Amino acid sequence: MNKTRKTAIATDDYLDLVRRFPLRPIRNEADYDTAIEILKSLVSRADEELSHGESDYADALGHFVDLYENAHYPLENELHTPLERLKFLMRLHEMKAPGLGRLLGSSSAQASQILNGKHELSKSDIRLLADHFKVSPALFI
Repeated sequence: MNKTRKTAIATDDYLDLVRRFPLRPIRNEADYDTAIEILKSLVSRADEELSHGESDYADALGHFVDLYENAHYPLENELHTPLERLKFLMRLHEMKAPGLGRLLGSSSAQASQILNGKHELSKSDIRLLADHFKVSPALFI
């Protein structure tokens, strides 16, 4: 196969991916979900050799995914402690200390102690929080 033919195949692979999902900033959850799906399919084939076009596309799409995640999912990127993450999720869900107390099956006083860093989350608290907020329990460890 000559070099020109190999480049054309890579370009075709790249253009096929661009037609499937154009490379542009991700603006909503539907676009984000689609982008993640495409990235997963490319990454799952990474042990095989991706074409240059597929590799370039994955790099560019990964950049747009990172930008979207940094703007919309600060839990892993900006909130460094379990308490910061809990407070962020509570604000996002408009939950106050009494609601946290009810969720954990404890008093609002104990919930306030948790929020003030005077009481640690138990393993069962972590499971309840992860289930309620639909996040990984690792965020609270």
